[in-house]
Amino acid sequence: MTDLHPVIAKVTERITQRSAASRRKYLDLIERGRDAGTNRDQLSCGNLAHGFAASGEDKAVIRTGGAMNIGIVTAYNDMLSAHQPYGRYPEQIKLAAREVGCTAQVAGGVPAMCDGVTQGQAGMDLSLFSRDTIALGTAIALSHAMFEGALLLGICDKIVPGLLIGALRFGHLPTILVPAGPMPSGLANKEKVRIRQLYAEGKVGKEELLESESASYHGAGTCTFYGTANSNQMMMEMMGLHMPAASFIHPGTKLRQELTRAAVHQLSRIGWTKEGQSNDDYRPLGHCVDEKAIVNAIIGLMATGGSTNHAIHLPAIARAAGIVIDWTDFAEISDVVPLLARVYPNGSGDVNNFHAAGGISYVIRELLGNGLLHGDILTVARQGLADYGKEPVLENEALVWKDVPESRDLSILRPVSDAFNPDGGMRLLAGNLGRCVMKVSAVDKERWTIEAPAAVFHDQDDVLRAFKAGELERDVIVVVRFQGPRANGMPELHKLTPALGVLQDRGFRVALVTDGRMSGASGKVPAAIHLSPEALGGGPIAKLRDGDLVRVCAENGQIEALVDTAEWDSREMPTPPPAPYDTGRELFALFRHHSDLAEAGASPILAAMETEV
Repeated sequence: MTDLHPVIAKVTERITQRSAASRRKYLDLIERGRDAGTNRDQLSCGNLAHGFAASGEDKAVIRTGGAMNIGIVTAYNDMLSAHQPYGRYPEQIKLAAREVGCTAQVAGGVPAMCDGVTQGQAGMDLSLFSRDTIALGTAIALSHAMFEGALLLGICDKIVPGLLIGALRFGHLPTILVPAGPMPSGLANKEKVRIRQLYAEGKVGKEELLESESASYHGAGTCTFYGTANSNQMMMEMMGLHMPAASFIHPGTKLRQELTRAAVHQLSRIGWTKEGQSNDDYRPLGHCVDEKAIVNAIIGLMATGGSTNHAIHLPAIARAAGIVIDWTDFAEISDVVPLLARVYPNGSGDVNNFHAAGGISYVIRELLGNGLLHGDILTVARQGLADYGKEPVLENEALVWKDVPESRDLSILRPVSDAFNPDGGMRLLAGNLGRCVMKVSAVDKERWTIEAPAAVFHDQDDVLRAFKAGELERDVIVVVRFQGPRANGMPELHKLTPALGVLQDRGFRVALVTDGRMSGASGKVPAAIHLSPEALGGGPIAKLRDGDLVRVCAENGQIEALVDTAEWDSREMPTPPPAPYDTGRELFALFRHHSDLAEAGASPILAAMETEV
């Protein structure tokens, strides 16, 4: 057994000590949820009759209360490619539950918002707070007290974090997340980026761009680039909340169906049994998601070049389980965890190529074998993480897990001994502009430090207008402020990527600085993002003016406005843009007004909750 790396051990212990009081409070909560909270045995006859009134052939079993009833929380809709496959899952789950003497009911549905559809549009301002909406919807679904376990059906950016945050408040329930898999590979991502940049330059028209995009996003399943959605799936494996290696099996296949069936059967084994019954293998969600599991998720992000969006989502997930993490924890882990995978935008291959090369199973095996991952966590499928280093196959129609061979493609997946980079490529930057993160795994090292005059904007569309007018044809640090959670919900600024990429390709030294988010698929342009505190409310980014010299340095962890101190201190704050009031954004005013810092998870519901407990 390889000893755990001392830095990972130190960070884990620091998180454990920092979280001691809040974690104890959380564990007390879930103990009350099981032992003293509302459950099916305590429902009145009227309550119970409402709960099974429409349950068809399962009605008699649910009525007697002797068998486990599984609550399904689903993010199904048929507009999102990633969630369209979930339409028939409840039927499959109910059949699989009956095979092991259990029942299942759809407890509730939650919204599933697609950043791909709303990217660059007004609706994107609802994106981050859709996570908290999903958490609330999940809590409502599980509040009916009809269930002894839960299956969470969701994949994409905010959906998995939202489902987890909500379910963790019912952490006494054993819970498994059930993925649906990626779409087959379409147009190569490199070609897609090329067409986007040509369009930004006016060299191809909208029809050519639409043809390219529709060849990239062309069927059921998650998008195939390694953004936030697919990073979600990786994290669930690292935390032991999926059936092993379930993430990247295509929808509609026999193997995918068998993995879903196996999740139902496994949940029946680890379920909450009631008074008078016994189960020596009870595994409540709140015990599976502990400090070590959260650290494993951070490690997975670094080892695979995962989405920077999880620098916001993981702190929120952790807080829901009483665990407190910050960006210093991310940075210290990144320093010692090597980059084992190159998946677009960090490489040419997509998640299908990654999976074919050995995928998450290979990464977990390598990390465990080199003391870079906690193996002794409580998973939903095994007692430790070692079996997550195996891959599922069908043998004579039966589902089995087999050892992963060596990497099948060293251009995509490498061992620790021959890693792509010695570290994980996520940097913490700090200085007189605040704290932020930068993902450098796809950025040429010569661009890790950019020092240039600022061009300051309050709207991403103004950046694109300036680009088209030729006003950014120079070394420049593009500053987009008033993009934080309190200002407008912290939308991603991904539609700036083609324009900034064009400027960089023309030889200019370019960077982005923002209190907003970049896409989980951020790539070759250095982007200092999630700058905190945000401009609205007095963050230092609000003091910047056009022409100020700004230094962004991932090498030394600096983000500085190189302005005379006396002048800097004397500057007044600018008038913020008006609050958004269309496309439903006004309905989220409550969330904007009460959101906390990005580093704490930018969650209004958790911030408010913690003032009451």
